[in-house]
Amino acid sequence: MIRVAVSGAGGKLAGPIIEGIAASDDLTLSGLFNPNRVGSSFEGVSVSGEPSEIECDVVIETAHPDVVFDNLVSWHDLGMTAVVGTSGFTPERLAELREVWGADLPCLVVPNFSIGAVLMMRFATEAAGHFEAVEIIERHHASKPDAPSGTSLASAMGIGAAGGSSVEGSEELVAGARGASVEGVRIHSLRLPGVIAQQEVALSNAGEVLSIEHLSTSYESFAAGALLAVRKVQSLPGGVHLGLDAVL
Repeated sequence: MIRVAVSGAGGKLAGPIIEGIAASDDLTLSGLFNPNRVGSSFEGVSVSGEPSEIECDVVIETAHPDVVFDNLVSWHDLGMTAVVGTSGFTPERLAELREVWGADLPCLVVPNFSIGAVLMMRFATEAAGHFEAVEIIERHHASKPDAPSGTSLASAMGIGAAGGSSVEGSEELVAGARGASVEGVRIHSLRLPGVIAQQEVALSNAGEVLSIEHLSTSYESFAAGALLAVRKVQSLPGGVHLGLDAVL
């Protein structure tokens, strides 16, 4: 039985993950952490605001990007393996995390726990080298605290490494009109109240466009991938790993 704690309890992503852990036969919910929700209870487990009160084999980190680094330092110092679902890990932040985390314990950063989203990123990476231009359009709920999304950042990094890039040359009459450039790939972030998570990767040659799109209609779509990551992360070598692909 794997003892699992969830950091960021009470958040939209944490909810279905907590329910999935509680319903599983091989995982047990051993702790919840959120300094802003101390005293609340989910699946019969009370939320703590002190990292030292958390006991687990694996912690799933879903807290706000502003506090995730401090939390991860605490989990590492307590000897915990970590799965990170918090968004916003740019190449620079990943490099910082690798330096902070070290190489003694596994830490898996997962930009998107949805199996469909992982396949979307994989397909886009495989296709990228065959097209002259590629751009990413990501849509998330208006309350999402960061932009671009972690999924689009990971997609851009993978596409760039595979030789894909956006066509440059248009003059921006309004700053930001061409979106952000990550590893040579343009990302356009839309924030809309009626959306949970949606991403399109548009690839183009002269005379053709290939669109690879994924849509999450419920936060439940992230639970299965999160539980898979929890079950597999301890088998990874020490250090920081990126993407659910590492355990698929």
